[in-house]
Amino acid sequence: MLLPVTLTSAAAAAILNFWLALRVGQLRVRLKVLHGDDGGPLMQRMRAHANFIEYTPIVLILIAAIEMTGKGAPWLAWVAAAYMLARIAHAFGMDSATGSKWRAVGIVVTMLVMLGLAVAGTLIVLGVI
Repeated sequence: MLLPVTLTSAAAAAILNFWLALRVGQLRVRLKVLHGDDGGPLMQRMRAHANFIEYTPIVLILIAAIEMTGKGAPWLAWVAAAYMLARIAHAFGMDSATGSKWRAVGIVVTMLVMLGLAVAGTLIVLGVI
């Protein structure tokens, strides 16, 4: 069974994960911090990366499960894209030492996507969708 939305989302997530790790590594080299964090910019980038890892697996599982039911077209691809864009916004927002609109937008969209996918999955199981 080919799951194009899931495969595209997982590929995008892998690329985004690589980018987030690269940003941490570049800052680690520049600041000469081999272990841990510096309590500043490096910690912020590490948290952006960790935050991505905290949310992405469940979102990908929900995307795959919904896609396997055949009930996700065409909206599921748009939701998956919104999630990936939200995670990029969050990462850029985490570079700010103070609160940022990008961070807020990133986490709000992430939460809405995760909650929306959970509701959609439940409604599919209940036969409402």
